[in-house]
Amino acid sequence: MKKPRIIKKYANRRLYDTEASKHVTLSNIREMIVNGDDIQIIEDTSGDDITRPLLLQIIVEQEQSGGQPILTELLLAQLIRFYGNPMQGMMAEYLQKSVSTFVSQQRSVQTQMQDMLSNTPLDTMKELVSQNMKTWGTMFTPPKDEGSSDAGNKKE
Repeated sequence: MKKPRIIKKYANRRLYDTEASKHVTLSNIREMIVNGDDIQIIEDTSGDDITRPLLLQIIVEQEQSGGQPILTELLLAQLIRFYGNPMQGMMAEYLQKSVSTFVSQQRSVQTQMQDMLSNTPLDTMKELVSQNMKTWGTMFTPPKDEGSSDAGNKKE
């Protein structure tokens, strides 16, 4: 597992990417995450990990950006009801596993589509015809009758 990319948040509220040695915005951090980078955001003065609150801030901005929200009002209300509930931990684990499963299935479908599209249409057609011929061959081959022979049935 690779180490997370460290972002420091300074007292002036500016964010600094220690790997790229430059200041970044929440939008830049969102892009890093979308591109697959693991990040950790550290408060420079205290050393506290503030990754979670900033990730929540990014989610709030995305939810308010005018597109179709992922977190509907009903879902948010239901999540709020789980806070303080004895099932809170179980709900968090369930949500994490559900999202992980969804992402895994999405990757699998994308890989299958890429494999399918990487073949030329002619390659795809050849493969389909070959599979069909094999299937038809097994379906329409008459059974062999082991007990009869043409030699004994000849007329003289």
